[in-house]
Amino acid sequence: MNSSVSPTAQERALRHVAELASGPPVDPTLRVTLNFHPDRLLHGRPILDALAEDGVYRSQFVTGTSNGGLTAYPGGDRWRWESRIFDGAYDEATAQERPVYGALNFRRKPVGGAPRFSSAHFRLAAQTLSRTTFCYPDSFLEPSDFGVADHRLYVVYRLGDDAVPDDAVDRLAAALRALTRVASPERIAEALLEDQGPGGSVHRTTAEGGYRINDGGYSFRNPANRFAWSVARLARADRAPAP
Repeated sequence: MNSSVSPTAQERALRHVAELASGPPVDPTLRVTLNFHPDRLLHGRPILDALAEDGVYRSQFVTGTSNGGLTAYPGGDRWRWESRIFDGAYDEATAQERPVYGALNFRRKPVGGAPRFSSAHFRLAAQTLSRTTFCYPDSFLEPSDFGVADHRLYVVYRLGDDAVPDDAVDRLAAALRALTRVASPERIAEALLEDQGPGGSVHRTTAEGGYRINDGGYSFRNPANRFAWSVARLARADRAPAP
């Protein structure tokens, strides 16, 4: 990109999420799917006719339609969620510049990554991964875990020992084998789920800079741990989900 040209809203958004991301790259054979209801109408026209005519999959800021709440307007919930996630990159953007939403089909289901929005879906080409951002949980749930193609978000559920199923190691190893290129998925799964010993209680507090920390022995938010995140990174991560 020419340094004399201001970055686009999409470039600013992608750069911001990339700063919050960590973890291994996305498996390049995985695809993002855009699941949708083909029988819905758009301004009185069947949505498939509109898609065929326009050749563009548009956001609800353009269409005014949604499978959920219709809050895609300045100050609405969808607007606020995107402002929080993308650090205001789209606050002044046109409706046509706004992101569209899909799901990474990491389970490789024939019905796509988000079948609750219908089994009908478009499967995006591999080259779109480089301009895709990921979050967990869903965007409307104030996510705090983010990823991009080079650094897929890596989420290990915070479960108590009693909530971990007996086959958790095998299931996690299978997921690591399918979604990553790590050399020893079984060993990593064992280390994550069995080798850590009792977790004990964790005391959480807010540091003077306003970011969250704790005293967990295996937490990146514990400043005493050698693998702890830097103050700047913790602050960036906490700014992302803040209202």
